[in-house]
Amino acid sequence: MNVIVIGGGIIGAATARSLARRGLSVVVLERGRNVGGTSSGGEGNLLLSDKGPGDELRLTQYSSTLWPIVDAELRDELGPGFPSVEFERKGGVVVSTTAAGAQPLLDFAATQRAAGVVAHPLDVAAALELEPHLNPAITAGVHYPEDAQVQPVIMTEALIASAKRSGAWFFENEPALSGIRNPAGDLVGVRTPTRALYADAVVIAAGPWSGSAAEALGVPLPVKPRRGMVLVTSRMPHRIFHKVYDGDYVSAVGSSDAALQTSSVIETTAAGTVLIGSSRQQIGFDSRLTVAVLRELAQKALRLFPFLSEMSVMRSYGGFRPFMPDHLPVIGADPRLSGLWHATGHEGAGIGLSVATGALLADLMTGATPAIDAAAFSPARPSLAPYLGAVAA
Repeated sequence: MNVIVIGGGIIGAATARSLARRGLSVVVLERGRNVGGTSSGGEGNLLLSDKGPGDELRLTQYSSTLWPIVDAELRDELGPGFPSVEFERKGGVVVSTTAAGAQPLLDFAATQRAAGVVAHPLDVAAALELEPHLNPAITAGVHYPEDAQVQPVIMTEALIASAKRSGAWFFENEPALSGIRNPAGDLVGVRTPTRALYADAVVIAAGPWSGSAAEALGVPLPVKPRRGMVLVTSRMPHRIFHKVYDGDYVSAVGSSDAALQTSSVIETTAAGTVLIGSSRQQIGFDSRLTVAVLRELAQKALRLFPFLSEMSVMRSYGGFRPFMPDHLPVIGADPRLSGLWHATGHEGAGIGLSVATGALLADLMTGATPAIDAAAFSPARPSLAPYLGAVAA
């Protein structure tokens, strides 16, 4: 079986690796540079803490079981000379900063525990034991020991290197301009500026650019870019030991509002810098950094860790998340066009869900029984039907 994967970010790389390790012939096409899009603009979150009971949480729990396995496989395959992907199950601490926010945070954690997430309620004293520099004015907290972090750029590069070892080919600056169809109307390949490539299946894994990639193949897909920005401090001794964020982050993740939303999400990297997020805003592919947004991120961060007022900001960066209107990724065969598959729409959870997405799609494409029910992520799911249009001839 020959497969073309469109997209050289972490989802495309994880998909290519899983397919190549199953013995499939894989070619990856990237419109720009590999790891040059969303995968280079994220924080490396591998979170269960921000997901309520439901299909996305099940996919996240599956991915959480795969991460230590994939991390060990990559270390074994690539050897000590390859940089560490910095996978660390550091755990998360979610807090409320208002009296009104305390009970909703604890209630949300209770629903997660019922779904199998490890979530320990914290009073202020217990929260300060885990994070001694946290603002003692918080009103409640929850500890999520299963939350983890990875360095997203290095991780994507590691998945690409592993996929290549299994025979996958990666082509940069090679956009898919149009699809190739046989007389029956099936998709059997793509045309690029330099070549025509034929395959048994084409997978769109282009993150926020998946909508335009699908349009090039004659199929509408309602993926929209959702802009986010991050501040990076100068290096310091580690004073933040978990992924720490305000409970407002959960509602921002689940919102469909196109307007600006910000919340505090703070963590220390292995290098000693502190990453400060997060923002969400639907403004198309406008990549300009906005001072007002960065100021709001900084102000909210001080509510959690006042000592950050003493630190300098070294840089800031932004990226685009692939937003889907029903808040679920699209993983599976497109029922409108034979030969077309999707692995996209993960919004801000693409880093964490990458390894599960690759494994799930490989199962579906090779006829293996998936580890979890994939129907909820199918392009044919009812919640997506209102947003899908007809296939162009």
